[in-house]
Amino acid sequence: MTISTLTFTPKSYLGWGALEHLVLEVKKYSPSKILVVTDPIIEKIGVIDRVSLRLKEHGFEVDVYTDIVPEPPLEVGEKLVRYTREGKYTMVIGVGGGSALDLAKLAAVLATQEGSVASYLNLTGTRKIEQKGLPKILIPTTSGTGSEVTNISVLSLDSTKDVITHDYLLADVAIIDPELTVSLPPRATASTGIDALTHAVEAYVSVNASPITDGLALKAIRLISRSLRKAVANGYDKEARIDMSNGSYMAGLAFFNAGVAGVHALSYPLGGQFHISHGESNAVLLPYVMGYIRKSCTKQMADLLNALVGKSGNLPEEEASYKCVDELQKLVKEVGIPNTLREFNIPVTALESLTKDGIKQKRLLARSPFPLCQDDIRKIYKAAFDGVLTEPEEKKISV
Repeated sequence: MTISTLTFTPKSYLGWGALEHLVLEVKKYSPSKILVVTDPIIEKIGVIDRVSLRLKEHGFEVDVYTDIVPEPPLEVGEKLVRYTREGKYTMVIGVGGGSALDLAKLAAVLATQEGSVASYLNLTGTRKIEQKGLPKILIPTTSGTGSEVTNISVLSLDSTKDVITHDYLLADVAIIDPELTVSLPPRATASTGIDALTHAVEAYVSVNASPITDGLALKAIRLISRSLRKAVANGYDKEARIDMSNGSYMAGLAFFNAGVAGVHALSYPLGGQFHISHGESNAVLLPYVMGYIRKSCTKQMADLLNALVGKSGNLPEEEASYKCVDELQKLVKEVGIPNTLREFNIPVTALESLTKDGIKQKRLLARSPFPLCQDDIRKIYKAAFDGVLTEPEEKKISV
């Protein structure tokens, strides 16, 4: 009998207006000094005032840190951790997209550890996290990254990305309020939405999938596929924003417990080398990776098709798996994200360096239902560059 191990954030609030629970949760920790980590855009549009002002009204000392950039480099993480240590904060609240939330988790945990951020990196670090760190509350303003329910913090290096991962990075409280996402621009809504979809898709075909993660993933895909186009077209569509928040949350739980694989492994070098956003990196690669591994998971792909478009009839699994790839590519295109690496102005000469960095992501690649070697990765990048779906040689398929 297979045993599944599942981990979840201790407490989550979900729903329109969920931010109202913030003060109640903060009071439980009686913090003497709170650091709110966010990015300049979130501060500019007034979301942070809704957080910091209500905390100050209840007598809490609050500082706001905004020296955050998308796809944050290691140096940004190092600077924030130093700032948190020196400021003697006793709670961290992250507000924003995945970058802000990842850095808030990092600051909260490493504030009470010794050593640099670099020394805790997955690929090259030598230190282990030993203390839980400061209490942390995470409040996403996008529907996509799932950072509010995962134990991972992602940082950009010179040509790729690496992570710090530990269960201490899990939020103590996650507050998912779709009302905070209505001001997200269409392009960011699209890219973060496809990011969430990718989480669910990869979790469903992961070698570590379980009945629980399968249920979360399929429901997430149904919610996202029916609402993403609406949310992109009209950010103030309340029902679409609610669907996207719920779908993103469930996709986050699914991929945190089952894992993501080839799409994310190959997207890391795109972000590292060309600073393409994580969501768009996933989006452009999603149909090409899934098309390449299709024969190793035709049954799951047929299930994914039903979740994407509703009941697809009695199509044979093989035909349904092909149609699933087509639907993924269609959705990416319809929400306005380029379908090829060429459209992102990535030169063909970069495919080899992308391949060399992609194969390094062993942690992610290990979850793929089809083992991807360096030659496979090279072929997928070339397919994504040319805009032509490809598959491996028949003899390599393992069902």
